[in-house]
Amino acid sequence: METKEYHLSDIVSITTGRPVSNRHIEGVYDILNFMTGDNLFTHQLGRASKECGPVILEQHPQLKKINSDECSTDNWQEWINGLVEKYGEWLPIAPVGEGQHMKINPVAELESMIGDLSKVVVCEVGEREI
Repeated sequence: METKEYHLSDIVSITTGRPVSNRHIEGVYDILNFMTGDNLFTHQLGRASKECGPVILEQHPQLKKINSDECSTDNWQEWINGLVEKYGEWLPIAPVGEGQHMKINPVAELESMIGDLSKVVVCEVGEREI
């Protein structure tokens, strides 16, 4: 199975729900798109994180010990640096297995989330709706 190395800050952003990626939202999109084989929209990131977080912890059970309660907006970089010292800076991540991610049309998913598409403006860019 193909793996890709990810920075611990990207990985921990998924497993803890704390947005601490050194690459900010780009790091979150990158790891989740790789793991799911999808091209996720912002409103799909939470669901994908719930799908991928347990898979990451299966691949790297040592990360289950991470307690994010001590992480804040003031100390997140120091917190990540401490984790890097303990667990390493880069870890290999494999995609989710068959049936572990549900691909959902992003517009249909948004409609199910908000219940009223009249509040959504759908634009077509090439072959992709946004």
